[in-house]
Amino acid sequence: MIDVIESGLILAGALFMFLAALGVLRLPDLLTRMHATTKAATLGTALIMLAVALHFAEVAVVARAFGVILFIMMTAPVAAHVIGRAGYIVGARLWAGTVKDELKPHFDPLTRDLRSGAPAEEHERRPPDDLDAS
Repeated sequence: MIDVIESGLILAGALFMFLAALGVLRLPDLLTRMHATTKAATLGTALIMLAVALHFAEVAVVARAFGVILFIMMTAPVAAHVIGRAGYIVGARLWAGTVKDELKPHFDPLTRDLRSGAPAEEHERRPPDDLDAS
């Protein structure tokens, strides 16, 4: 019975990895490719590592497998975000069907300066809140 579960987890993991690879080939721009690879490859890796943990059923292997899953789930979204932001800053073209570009009003393509949040002058001029006084 465990063998069937292991096989199912490996097949499902391989299917998600295949979908991630297919997303890299078929999707139109950097940001959608990063989305596909991050989601699908993370889930595929997690499923395969669960199959490894079930197969060996030793404390050390299970702990390492869960460590790998945790590490990938914590680092893959951050890495995809950083790569996507870097691609945007260096001028990777967005897909023609992109509906919303939230960075456009905050990004100067000439200086490649990305402003985030309110400008410092506006922040200094705002009246203090009741919470700031206490």
